[in-house]
Amino acid sequence: MNRLLLLSLSVASMAAPALAQTPAELIVTADRIYTVEPGPHVHAIAISDGRFVYAGTRQGAERYRGPNTRSMDFPGAYIYPGLADAHAHISGLGTSLERVRLDETRTYEEVIARVVERAAALPSGEWILGRGWDQTRWPVKDFPTHDALTRAVPNHPVVITRVDGHALLANARAMELAGITPATRDPAGGRIVRDASGRPTGVFVDNAENLVNRVVPRATPAQTRRRLLAAVREVHKWGLTSVHDAGESRGTIDLIESMAAQGDFDLRTYIMISADTADERHYFSRGPVNGAHGNRVWIRTVKVYADGALGSRGAALLAPYADDLDNTGLLVTPPERIQSLVHSALAAGFQVATHAIGDRGNRIALDAYEAGLRRAPARDHRFRVEHAQVIALTDIPRFARLGVIPSMQASHQRSDMRWAEERVGPQRIRGAYAWRKLLRTGVVIPNGSDAPVESVNPLISFYAAVTRQDESGYPPGGWYPAERMTRTEALKAMTIWPAFAGFQESLMGSIKTGKLADFTVLDRDIMTVPANQILSANVVATFVGGRQVYSRAVAQQPRQAPDPRIHPEPVFPLLPPGFALDSAAVVSTVQRFHAALAAGDSAAALSYLDDDVVVLESGGVETHEEYRSHHLPADIAFARAVPANRGSMRVRVEGNAAWVSSMSVMQGQFNGRAVNSAGAELMVLRRTEAGWKISAIHWSSRARRP
Repeated sequence: MNRLLLLSLSVASMAAPALAQTPAELIVTADRIYTVEPGPHVHAIAISDGRFVYAGTRQGAERYRGPNTRSMDFPGAYIYPGLADAHAHISGLGTSLERVRLDETRTYEEVIARVVERAAALPSGEWILGRGWDQTRWPVKDFPTHDALTRAVPNHPVVITRVDGHALLANARAMELAGITPATRDPAGGRIVRDASGRPTGVFVDNAENLVNRVVPRATPAQTRRRLLAAVREVHKWGLTSVHDAGESRGTIDLIESMAAQGDFDLRTYIMISADTADERHYFSRGPVNGAHGNRVWIRTVKVYADGALGSRGAALLAPYADDLDNTGLLVTPPERIQSLVHSALAAGFQVATHAIGDRGNRIALDAYEAGLRRAPARDHRFRVEHAQVIALTDIPRFARLGVIPSMQASHQRSDMRWAEERVGPQRIRGAYAWRKLLRTGVVIPNGSDAPVESVNPLISFYAAVTRQDESGYPPGGWYPAERMTRTEALKAMTIWPAFAGFQESLMGSIKTGKLADFTVLDRDIMTVPANQILSANVVATFVGGRQVYSRAVAQQPRQAPDPRIHPEPVFPLLPPGFALDSAAVVSTVQRFHAALAAGDSAAALSYLDDDVVVLESGGVETHEEYRSHHLPADIAFARAVPANRGSMRVRVEGNAAWVSSMSVMQGQFNGRAVNSAGAELMVLRRTEAGWKISAIHWSSRARRP
């Protein structure tokens, strides 16, 4: 007899109010569902045709149950509107998953070691590409030179990009292929770092990166497709249902559209066109694209760079860097070009998103927007500044006054706080990562990751937004803690505020009747747990349009069993491999069985059992008749008296057989006796003409002292 492990024995009583006119396709319940709409949280949602048709109580959701309605319950889990990343790089993320990963390296020697490891697996002469090094994390904070890298890997051209994407390091072979010599001049908006004798050190900043990247082999369409699919899987794994893709070429955009049209790109993607004269002409003449291919693709924004990054001292500042007095950063795009782009975008009905990190870069963006709107007023332009990291205090009110959205990444504050004040000094730092100052003016702040610059995990930005600390809790109390967001603001910053920034708030960003049924299930309540537990939350499942695009088996702590007969030691049957949170019909049968016990309805409970059911415990085996006559009454009394805290179910279906397992904790009083037990339950179900029936139950529990 096959078996299954479950850990709980009671479910809230299920009512059966009048049915709605149109039954739902799916009803989902959980301990708590945050809607990001006014009012309290809910416990159930109903979905049809990829949209929410109900959000409210479990009892109310039953109005939407029909004969073909599927059910999914997430006990011990919490549901949020589909999480959104308001600034990431989809193709860059997919590419980074294939390249040498240099994230979190603590020395230049460690960087070289990872490149050497990759070189050992490649034929001589093949290009080696990597990303993620950050010299501010090393004992020596200066930019590296290529010499040690060249000595370690002389026969491969090597190009490894800094974490922020605004600088790269090339070895001698790569520079040779790129034709780089001491006579090579710095391009406009870029810098070749040189030694005292004028020789290139191997580091190329901002527009100078193009001098090397132009000879790196381009990805084929097949490679790009593979990387895009990998990126979509990666973001789903972290609970994301929507991403604002911050700058893509026409070739990549065409590929995304083709994949979405074929049903192969299951992500809400708000694509920003990388500023390029030819691409701008193409898309401006085509006009804005809103929710194409089943609400998978939006193309109505052009992305332009005002300056570089703070870590590589390329962010444009109004005054010199505090730690580099001869440097005010770089203007990657001439201000007059940005101004011209704003005029063209307004005429075409497109949004403009300007990368601006330094206070000068931000002022240039705001000035261009103000001039453009003065010339061609637009009621709802929703222009954006991407990053808005260092802002002159006098410019902060201009965002609200002009209707400009500061699209920021809280994870950057977590990474940059170690050295940001060294870059800009104690006065300018007051306008850096200034979320509270901006929020007080009335703007919204959509939050993102800038992946692959930072991890795509949205909980990192959520945690940083509410704590202004790193994972270790440093610094105590938070870095400039007055700028923190509340948890409600931080949740809006990754749901409804990105939707607003993408003109999508009527379709997504909250759980509301009529909106797209995108939602994320976590195993912890990030709105209430202690802050130091936020990053321990795991994604249980991700849904796009009511369809589950990601699930994981959540590791459960031993929970107390729902069995009234408490044994001294637990007996945990081995689980078949491959469990997943699926098979709603199977789960529904188990839930209804437990609900019948909790309601005291023995006839209903028995109706879910197979005639040949076998009930196993460490105390023995019972047949259907033995269980009905001996232990069913006690189980009903126990289920009604002692509440169960049940963990998530795991399900496996093979043909006409299914296995379901869960664990739970039970605490209360039963027959004058304190109950404090943890246990497990394994069920085996058989598919019959009348539906799924429970054919075997294995209960196991252990007593715990009250």
